[in-house]
Amino acid sequence: MKAMKINQIPGILILIISISCSVKNTDQSELAHKILSDRNLHKVDSMARQLMKKGFYAGSGYQMVWARDLNTFIELSCEEYDQKIIRENLLMFFHFQQENGELLDGYVPHEAFTWGDPHTYESATAPGHIGFKNTVETDQETSLIQAIFKYISKTNDTSILDEVVAGKTVAERLEWSIDYLFTERYSENHGLITGATTFDWGDVQVEGGAVVDVDELTHWSMDIYDNAMLAIAIENMGNLTSDQEKKDHWKSIHAELMMNIKKHLWDAENSKFIPHIYIDGSPFSEGFDENKIHYHGGTTVAIEAGVLNEEEIAATLAHMKKNVKLSGAPSIGLTLYPPYPKEELRENVSPPYEYQNGGDWTWFGGRMIQQLIAYGYVEEAYTQAKPMFDRVIKNEGFYEWYKIDGTPAGSAEFKGSAGVLAKSIEMFYQWAEENK
Repeated sequence: MKAMKINQIPGILILIISISCSVKNTDQSELAHKILSDRNLHKVDSMARQLMKKGFYAGSGYQMVWARDLNTFIELSCEEYDQKIIRENLLMFFHFQQENGELLDGYVPHEAFTWGDPHTYESATAPGHIGFKNTVETDQETSLIQAIFKYISKTNDTSILDEVVAGKTVAERLEWSIDYLFTERYSENHGLITGATTFDWGDVQVEGGAVVDVDELTHWSMDIYDNAMLAIAIENMGNLTSDQEKKDHWKSIHAELMMNIKKHLWDAENSKFIPHIYIDGSPFSEGFDENKIHYHGGTTVAIEAGVLNEEEIAATLAHMKKNVKLSGAPSIGLTLYPPYPKEELRENVSPPYEYQNGGDWTWFGGRMIQQLIAYGYVEEAYTQAKPMFDRVIKNEGFYEWYKIDGTPAGSAEFKGSAGVLAKSIEMFYQWAEENK
């Protein structure tokens, strides 16, 4: 390759080089000491553990058990709660598995069902509960698989896979749920799973209408979040079995999916993921360039899935930092940037910088911190995590999301936020102990 002068190197590569160099030049022992002596980390970790002792509800504003939330705090819950009850909560999901293998978002005791959802589910084997699902999303099956995998990794309770629920073992039901995705929500042309058009990882469709449920307004599409979640779940499936033939089966599916994700969803020229590939037309106006939008959450999950190499991770981190600065967001938890303009959205959908359309969510920002640590960007991770730790202490709790001015919003005891921050802290401590 021909050598280039510094003024000939594209700006994004300069930023990548500077990030990499800053990590390599850091005095690791000094950073380790900072981490181990940071009282805020100790405080936030303690607060998170206390919250886990309150049970499995997603938060004070959500008196239900959700698969997508549980997946992000089950590891900490296993350290702070009764393993038997955790096991029972996981098994409850399978009582509501549908005849096509589809899994729901979650469930709630009958007496706590108060929100009047017309689309609810009942099970003859779990008569005391009501099931529910936001059908626009395609991450329920993959979230539960990941949660089961994490539970087994923490407890060594492999017997849960042999537990029979309504005539099928859990292992059979997990395979059945993957079959559903490849049968009911799959594009043969792309080799990717599909869902309604939402804001990145969100469960609100941009067309309005039924909002969280597929309806006549829905535009089917493919995105990075759903498919990265599937990639992680399939890898988990291979690790959950001791049968070599099944291991090879899952390995083959995983390899093909990873190839298709990179082929169809990664925009190499701009070092970002394409927001959506549409099955039959876009919900947006002809002149709207959706590919200007960066999806931070889906990108984070793609990094966790191993989709991107180190150079690509550095490029996406540079984008995220730039977007946080341009937006004025409080942290790297910014969901996406720029937000979808109000004129491109239907009624009942969040305007710019509200909720999933550009709000700041620790739930995903914390996961990005985890990936930065995992890939060696520890100093960068520590810098980016500080605003998230500080606001937990300032606001005396783990809020669901934050507005662009830093005002907390949503559920005040959002366990997903607590779970991802606590795991980040655990990773910081592990690295610090190894490098002090």
